[in-house]
This record gives sequence, structure tokens and C-alpha cells, in this order.
Amino acid sequence: MFATFIIFECAAMMFSGGVEKKLIEFGWDEPDTKFMREHIQEMERMPFDGCVFHVNYETADGKTGRFTWECWGRRAFSEEEVRGAIEDLKNTPFKRFKHNFLRFNVTPGDVDWFDDFSAILSNARLAARIAREGGCAGILFDIEQYQFPLFDYNKQKYRDRKSWRQYSAQARRRGREIMIAFQSEYPDITVFLTFGYCLPWVQSEGGRKELSEVSYGLLAPFLDGMLEGAAGGSKIVDGCELAYPFKDVSRFDWAYRVMSEEVLKIVFMPEKYRRVFSFGFGIWMDCKWRELGWHTDDLSKNYYTPQEFEESLYKALTTADEYVWIYTEQPRWWTAEGGPRDLPEEYIQAVWNARRRAGLK
Repeated sequence: MFATFIIFECAAMMFSGGVEKKLIEFGWDEPDTKFMREHIQEMERMPFDGCVFHVNYETADGKTGRFTWECWGRRAFSEEEVRGAIEDLKNTPFKRFKHNFLRFNVTPGDVDWFDDFSAILSNARLAARIAREGGCAGILFDIEQYQFPLFDYNKQKYRDRKSWRQYSAQARRRGREIMIAFQSEYPDITVFLTFGYCLPWVQSEGGRKELSEVSYGLLAPFLDGMLEGAAGGSKIVDGCELAYPFKDVSRFDWAYRVMSEEVLKIVFMPEKYRRVFSFGFGIWMDCKWRELGWHTDDLSKNYYTPQEFEESLYKALTTADEYVWIYTEQPRWWTAEGGPRDLPEEYIQAVWNARRRAGLK
């Protein structure tokens, strides 16, 4: 048994160039800190090394809300309002889950890049403080424009008065400030992006369109600023949500090449990019369920059969630098009632199989 453990451990290190791979859960069953505190034993029975979670807040008059969904706005939250979340994390007996990420969204997104950014920066510092004090791996920085297209130059507040070059420079400044804010409370932090440069690069059709023309064009200079501000042992992960539907496993090699080579044409500091960025993948288990349905009886009707999902996950794990994440909407890995829901055992086993084949513990 000891020899088998050594083989698996060496395989994981071999695939990753000395960095052990980690598998993260992120989906509609995303827990808050209270749920993790109450259900961590159940959660750790699943084949993950950690999960993405959200933080709620509570005001002095007893009102509650979602810090994760309100942090990119005009209101600066206090540590007292999230003290309960910090205490939850400190009192959760994590054993297997050593790589948990606090979700930090760009919502509501109602602050222009040229407007007062002090509340957002304060909230970034607070999020990093929660993550550090709670023993988390870092921040899951979800850059999806759920409520306002803040990365789309053509939708910006001062578009008629300020050029793309001016907005690009300002977005870069804000990216630098955000990264410095994260690091001020959590030195050597890992910032896990749902998308990195790969998104504006693909939207620009490999540079054939100007970044000013695409909906995530300002993400590139914003990331330039984050990269510029990265210091010490801080790391930024491109989670490559583009990989959600990759049943053709050769697509993982393509995506890795995009992240590691092709995007350099829009990266301001390519040498530092190679040192700071890590390349991962996200895979959506119930991909296209709105069109195909999510079937728990006839699994052949799902976008991924269990075997197909295992193969894609295995390829993702053996190609990524360090992190891979599984996204789900209809199936739930854990519930308040206990155990999974709408999640056939075959899919759970497929994840365990992919982990073992890739040499993960």
C-alpha cells in the first residue's frame, strides 16, 4: 500500500512539473461558510481537494445579504459584518479540503473605472482578510459580467468623452490596485480567475478584431494591471472556463497553447506572465442541460456520459499546471438534507477514477 501511494504521488508530481494537482468543486450547490461548518464531513467524502464558497454579511440591525454579490459596488463592508463568516471558517475542521476559494464577483458592477473605487478596494482587502484568516487557498475572482458589462468599452459611462486608450490605461490601473489590495491582507495569495487573457483573445478571433470591439476587451488591460501588481509568491490562475464542453480531449492541448503562447500578443509583461500565471481548466458536468436535459436514469442522453466525463477530466488533470475545477448546476454534490442529489453514482465514480489515473491522492 505504501508503494502504491508513492507511485501515485510521483505521478502527480511528474504530470505537473513538481506541483501536485488539485481538483476544485464550483457550482449551484456553492456553500456559504455556515453550511461548510455544519456539513464538512459530508463534503469531504466527495472527490475534491476544496471548493468555491460565498460569504454572507449581517448588519447591526439584523439584516443579512450576500457580500460575494455586492462587493464590486459603492458600499464598503466592515469586518464586523462578516465576522460570522470568519468564525465559521476558523471553526470548521477541514481535513481533506485544503484548497478552498472565497468567491469575489464583479457585481453589481455599477462603478465606472474612472469613478471612486475606494469601496471596491476596501472590499477586496476584506475578502482577502477573510480568506487568510479562514485558512483558505485564496480568492475565486469571477469576472463574468452578470449585471453590468464593465469590460465592454462600448458600454462604458464616459465612452463619448474618453478613448479606448484612456479606458485601457484606467482598467490597468484598477487591476494593479485590486491585486495590491488582495496582497495587502494576504501576501502570496492565489487569485483563481474563471477566465484570464484567453477570453478576450478568443473573442478577438486571435487578434483579428480590436479589443475595443469585443465584450471583454477591457479584461486584458485589467489583467495587465493585476500582473503588474503581483508580488512575492502570489499566483494568478487562468481557470479557462472555455473548456466547459471539451469532449474532444485534444481541445485541452489547444487551450493550453492559447493560454501559454498565443495570448502573449496581448499581454503587457510576457516574461512576468510566464512566472506568475498558472493554467487550469473548468469542466461542466451537466453541460447543455437546458437543451438536452439532465438525465439520472438514461445517462447516455446527457452531454457527457460518465466515461466521457472521466476521459475529459483525466486529460484536464494531466494537462493543467495545478488546478482543475468541476462545474455543475442540476446535480448537487452536497445538500442540507445530507448526501448528493440528482447525481448518479456513475459520475461520482468517474471523478474518483480520473483522480486515481492522474495520480492524485
